[in-house]
Amino acid sequence: MNENNLVIGIDEKPQPVKWLMLSFQHVFAMFGATILVPILTGRSIGVALFTSGIGTLIYIFLTKKKVPMYLGSSFSFIGAVTAANMAGEMSAGQSGLVFAGLTVIAVGFVVKLIGTDWIDKLLPTVVIGSMIIIIGFGMSANAVSQAGLVVGENGFEWKTALVALVSFSTVVIFTIWGKGFSKLIPFLLGIVTGYLTATALGMIDFTPVVEAARAGWIKVPEFMFPVKVGNFDTYDFRVTGRALAIIPIAFVTISEHIGAHSVLSKITGKNFAKDPGYARTLIGDGVASTISCLIGGPDTTTYGENTGVIGMTKVGSVYVVMGAAVIAIILSFIAPFTALIRTIPDPVLGGLSIVLFGVIGSNGLSILVDEKVNFSLQRNVIIASTMIVVGLGGAVIQFGGGFMLEGMALAAILGIVLNLVLPKDV
Repeated sequence: MNENNLVIGIDEKPQPVKWLMLSFQHVFAMFGATILVPILTGRSIGVALFTSGIGTLIYIFLTKKKVPMYLGSSFSFIGAVTAANMAGEMSAGQSGLVFAGLTVIAVGFVVKLIGTDWIDKLLPTVVIGSMIIIIGFGMSANAVSQAGLVVGENGFEWKTALVALVSFSTVVIFTIWGKGFSKLIPFLLGIVTGYLTATALGMIDFTPVVEAARAGWIKVPEFMFPVKVGNFDTYDFRVTGRALAIIPIAFVTISEHIGAHSVLSKITGKNFAKDPGYARTLIGDGVASTISCLIGGPDTTTYGENTGVIGMTKVGSVYVVMGAAVIAIILSFIAPFTALIRTIPDPVLGGLSIVLFGVIGSNGLSILVDEKVNFSLQRNVIIASTMIVVGLGGAVIQFGGGFMLEGMALAAILGIVLNLVLPKDV
């Protein structure tokens, strides 16, 4: 029996040919966002595809095949991981993502014991909204630089700016005026049009694709482990500090997780808060993320694109989502395919990033407005302003042994502390 107005219900198994077509459609909707994160953070695209597929299957298994949710790369950690990369500490970013995944698991067990009310008290809207603003706008300089909208050593490069403009315009056009399925994949379409423009301008070197094809079409993804000679960065306190500093961002993804499941509940007519329950969905999400990050993948999260495609197609079958996950795993082993994606030039990513990071930051503003955060209360003004200035200003607090808190992580901790200590009615 179909749930609500779904054409294909959660536990229905479509016929093989239909199942395959629907599965390809679903992974296609997830694809642009899934590959964009590893491209921006310097991670392996093959590993990201593999872990999104494996993570989705793990999640579905742990939620007893009751929730048709696809897990893909999380945008929330881009800034923190990029900062760690720029400091030459790939292992710090990767270890931090593992810690974040473990944090989500721990929160899942706490939710199982005492419910979710404590999350709202610890992380009210003013903290979550401000944190999302920092996550989005904190990467604005990187986006502008990638788009070529700066004057470098060689002056202004018009080709770079043109490609970025094409990618940017495509995303905007399909986001606002797109119809049907095209409206769900604006970033993927932005990659395609930007890439074609860059190719026409002679900016693409296809040598890596040719070499990958010659070396063999099938290749195991380049897994990367955050473990150094038997220890988990234990003795390098500077690296460990950067890793631990990523943990607070996990609470932003937890809020996103609950929001995504709430929306999916409305679409499917099921109450996922009760069955299988947020404890189980959070644990499933956390386990998937932890395993992904342990082998070099990005943090995984429950996707808004997933709810969007189910809402549009009315296909909520968990078996279709599982099929999409299997397809992603298969694609991760096709070497020329992942090599082709890696040839996407910076201006294409820059054009996308201007929209992406701007939308993320604007979503934070939207949350503050939609939830009617009262800024006539000075406590809310102080919390939001402190978090945003500290987060965007690149503030750093360093402790003994090289341990430090900086940027987004420091802003999140300050927001939580201020929320707990400031009077509620001032």
